[in-house]
Amino acid sequence: MSRQTAESSSSKGKSSGNRPFDPELVRELANLISDTDLTEIEVEKGDLRIRVARTISVVAAPVAAPAAIAPMAPAAPHAEARAADAKHPDAMTSPMVGTAYLRPAPGAKPFIEIGSKVAVGDKLMLIEAMKTFNDIVAARAGTVTAIYVEDGQPVEYGEPLVVIE
Repeated sequence: MSRQTAESSSSKGKSSGNRPFDPELVRELANLISDTDLTEIEVEKGDLRIRVARTISVVAAPVAAPAAIAPMAPAAPHAEARAADAKHPDAMTSPMVGTAYLRPAPGAKPFIEIGSKVAVGDKLMLIEAMKTFNDIVAARAGTVTAIYVEDGQPVEYGEPLVVIE
């Protein structure tokens, strides 16, 4: 008996127009979304507005386990010596973060080499920071005994660059 009541109220709803929306229209819209690449559709008719949307879940592809990682080589050939001499009293450190250049232009002779004699204010290298080339000059006179950076190598603030004794 309750089944008949449900059916009769259901058929009353369709005929009297008491339903706020047409379920058949919603089904048609849902079928339209599933048959196309649409993710949502909205229909408006008078005061009635129906929006049907679907969410697309993205499944992450399984990631393969990384291969065994070989031990890293030092960043530069003199990295170990540079770390040991970072506290050398005659070491000049980088005043900024950037890229160190030991030559004024590619293929040109370097500003300094190990054994070079320098005076106060002599240009030792360039550090490019934010597309600006900054001269790095000798703070003291002496002989260059170590160069810790390579041409084109990135440098950090406070990183030892050269030793002038």
